[in-house]
Amino acid sequence: MTTLAIIPARGGSKGIPRKNVLPVGGKPMIGWTIEAARAARSVNRVVVSTDDPEIAAIARRFGAEVVDRPAELAGDSASSEAALLHTLDVLRDGDGYEPDRLVFLQCTSPLTAAEDIDGTIAALERDKADTALAVVPFHYFLWKHDGGGDGVGINHDKRTRPLRQDREPQYLESGAVYVMKVAGFREAKHRFFGKTALYEMPSERRWEIDDPVDLEVAEVLLRARSKAEKQSLLPEKLDVLVFDFDGVFTDNGVIVLGEGQEAVVCSRGDGMGLELLRKAGWPMVVISKETHPVVSARCAKLKIECIQGIEDKLPTLRRWLDERGFALERTLYVGNDVNDLSCLTAVGCPVAVADAHPEALRASRIILESPGGRGALRELADLILSSESVRQASPPSSSS
Repeated sequence: MTTLAIIPARGGSKGIPRKNVLPVGGKPMIGWTIEAARAARSVNRVVVSTDDPEIAAIARRFGAEVVDRPAELAGDSASSEAALLHTLDVLRDGDGYEPDRLVFLQCTSPLTAAEDIDGTIAALERDKADTALAVVPFHYFLWKHDGGGDGVGINHDKRTRPLRQDREPQYLESGAVYVMKVAGFREAKHRFFGKTALYEMPSERRWEIDDPVDLEVAEVLLRARSKAEKQSLLPEKLDVLVFDFDGVFTDNGVIVLGEGQEAVVCSRGDGMGLELLRKAGWPMVVISKETHPVVSARCAKLKIECIQGIEDKLPTLRRWLDERGFALERTLYVGNDVNDLSCLTAVGCPVAVADAHPEALRASRIILESPGGRGALRELADLILSSESVRQASPPSSSS
């Protein structure tokens, strides 16, 4: 069974201009949906239908194909179904591609997860249905005016107030994921036809972006989810935290004074994070390629041991760990460039700052959202100190 995911994303948005590409949680809103679609195990191909060059460029950057949508299908009155059918026609006429199943995803639902997409597809197959959609539990009482000034219950009798557990389950359409068999969709030209299956997704992932305040709420939810995901990647037991200096403690830049002296920029927030880690008892060490008084001065102020002038860091790291009875597999190392690769690939928990070299990013289990010298170490400190699972495995020996 072949499955195509289509994400309609037109450029015109009156409520929130450029809504589909506005940053939320650290990336353009449409990027979240594309990433979820590409991560879904049941999806074979991801296409964005758009009339907007900016959306098209971002979609390609996040790994989606793009189908140009004609202007007559991009107006306020154009239906999503029309955009879906147009995309299907373009793919069929262009390269003979006709999928068995179609997944319709809304880019205005950035909290949609890959498991929600896979779950909705699975519900379609499980129930031998023609269409499926993602829903969330709905436990509220709905009302309307009866036309004569009286409030009337819609989904309840206002004369009774049954407890939630005693009520028949009801569901709210999430607006995030729809799945349909392509042959039936082409005939019905509507997202619902035949038998419809329901996939119950977590309520906290339902959030849709319609108003500016929705962006703020989604930002908070996405940041919280990202933090939880990073915390889940931390080992349960760690011995020690090891850092590169340039590009981790600093922004990887250098200020050259008139007399030839050099200065760097560090973050006070990072310093506070490292102080909190030290007070919590975490052993720490800096291993730096550079030999410079500024490295010694900064580490001395933060009361962190520093080893400088190291070209090949891994042998030095191994000796330092062995002397203290610490294990390489229970070591967290934070780096940013290719000279950190030997350590990143050897330790149990490799971490890269957000603006690290691509090779360092690929070698890391955790990629921080903050750049080096601008909050990365505070972010890491908050992750470790707020985690309920990670803990120090071995107390430092007297030689440390």
